Amino acid sequence: MVTKAEVLSALGKCVDPELNADIVSLGLIYNIAIEKDSSIKVTLTMTSPMCPVISVILADVQLRLESINGIGKIDLDLVWEPMWSPDMMNDDLKYRSV
Repeated sequence: MVTKAEVLSALGKCVDPELNADIVSLGLIYNIAIEKDSSIKVTLTMTSPMCPVISVILADVQLRLESINGIGKIDLDLVWEPMWSPDMMNDDLKYRSV
């Protein structure tokens, strides 16, 4: 059975190329649901509906998840509510030196 830790590890390798930070640390992952058959549904957002790299990030997410051994069907649910804000980033990222 696929675990949430495996999913988060895979998603942590997906980087927003504009912000040079992974999507987990950015707080873009809202929910991960794993079924008994190892199919998963990931509810996620982007920093903005106008983000020019949405398709790039979603393709990377799909590929990273497909690389998990034993993964079932993958359902990506891109949502805009609640709207992402910088407050959703983890503290390490929020306070890193720029």
